[in-house]
Amino acid sequence: MNQKTNLEGFVILDDTRGLLMKAAERLHRHFKDQLNLETIEKYVFESYELLDAKSEVKIYLPSLTERFAKDRLSALLKSDNLQVSDTLDVLFVCVHNSGRSQMAAGFMSQLGGDRVVVRSAGSAPRESISHEVIEAMAEVGIDIRQEFPKPLTDEVVRGSDAVITMGCGDACPIYPGKRYEDWVLEDPADQSIEAVRVIRDEIKKRVETLLSELLPA
Repeated sequence: MNQKTNLEGFVILDDTRGLLMKAAERLHRHFKDQLNLETIEKYVFESYELLDAKSEVKIYLPSLTERFAKDRLSALLKSDNLQVSDTLDVLFVCVHNSGRSQMAAGFMSQLGGDRVVVRSAGSAPRESISHEVIEAMAEVGIDIRQEFPKPLTDEVVRGSDAVITMGCGDACPIYPGKRYEDWVLEDPADQSIEAVRVIRDEIKKRVETLLSELLPA
């Protein structure tokens, strides 16, 4: 029977703790020239706690935690000027990170290619991306099935060059020297596929305009 281990006040089952430690070791091999294992372990366990407590995501948590922590650590390196990069970091934030921000991130990744690093987050993440949103994006050749809702964290804002909010601007901290925009868009949650297509197409137009302004030819 698994015993529970308390790490900094958060209770984690021993089996899960072992999986998280292995994730931290893998991430340390990736970031070993810039971050020590202690820092990486801190971010891994904190990321697990954030996903468990602040989002509705409850399955595959150790695996998703590793991806979430890697994203946060990469943003941390840029925000602290520990990693030189020629790419532009763009963050899309909506309430649930299950619709608008996921579609915007999908379009920005496709259109920006290796010129951009794209992240998305939510002020109150849901368990999964809307099925209609996944279907609507698949119709235009963008597969977002492997994405998942993530809570908004400070370092991803600090590590971004442009921050686009959609109905949750007050939840996003403001840092000088960054570009902020708030896009007023209808929420696709619980909408028909026809309605989601309309929102999708509007998001694509806005992403195209944003990209042309951020990375002029």
